[in-house]
Formats: sequence, C-alpha cells, structure tokens
Amino acid sequence: MNDSTAPDVLEHITGLIPMQRIGRPEEVAELVAFLASDRVSFSTGALYDISGGRATY
Repeated sequence: MNDSTAPDVLEHITGLIPMQRIGRPEEVAELVAFLASDRVSFSTGALYDISGGRATY
C-alpha cells in the first residue's frame, strides 16, 4: 500500500504512530476474520481503531 510513498514521508508518518511502525495487511485481515466469525455472533456493531495508536480523539 505504501510502495509509492516517498521514504521521507513514510518515515514522518511512522514517527507519528506510537507503535513506531506501519500496520501489516495481515493484522487488518485478522481483525476482519474475527469480526466475521461466529465468535462475535452476539455483537451488533463496534468501532475498532487499527491505527497503532495514531488515531487520538
């Protein structure tokens, strides 16, 4: 997803993330798989922040 992002821009963005790294596609896929599974069949909705802590409100 960030292949065309300039290295200096990517370094700046990464520096703003408390976990100091960019998220991996597998991490998002794991959350999607969990939410689509029967393990959360009683849930009617939620908001999940998968930003590594960058999204502060």
